[in-house]
Amino acid sequence: MENEQLKYNTEAEYDSAMEEIYGLMSRGEQNLSEVETEKLRVMAIAAEQYEELHFPFPPPLTITEKVEQKRFELNLSVTGLANMLGLGKAKLSQILNGKKEPDVTFLRAVYHKLGIDPGVSLDQG
Repeated sequence: MENEQLKYNTEAEYDSAMEEIYGLMSRGEQNLSEVETEKLRVMAIAAEQYEELHFPFPPPLTITEKVEQKRFELNLSVTGLANMLGLGKAKLSQILNGKKEPDVTFLRAVYHKLGIDPGVSLDQG
């Protein structure tokens, strides 16, 4: 299966593959043979490609959605993001949860530290 390109064309193929993927994963990586590990890798790539095509995530529209996406990409906790931005955790949490409007300090930090344009959909939170 090495370098083999696999593609799922129907939802039934995808569902069947996901059952097999979950079955292999539930056994634990240390309990898989090299062949099974490679099969799992190829199947997971094909499943990811199917998901990107058929189950796309809507793009973030608001500044808080963009900040949350960046936080996820950077694998940061709210505390970690607050530290990175030089903001208090409570303030950041309130902004991200829509309880407080983004202010100039937040917008500057988001622009300089995360590269997010502060002009995106501010009226939507």
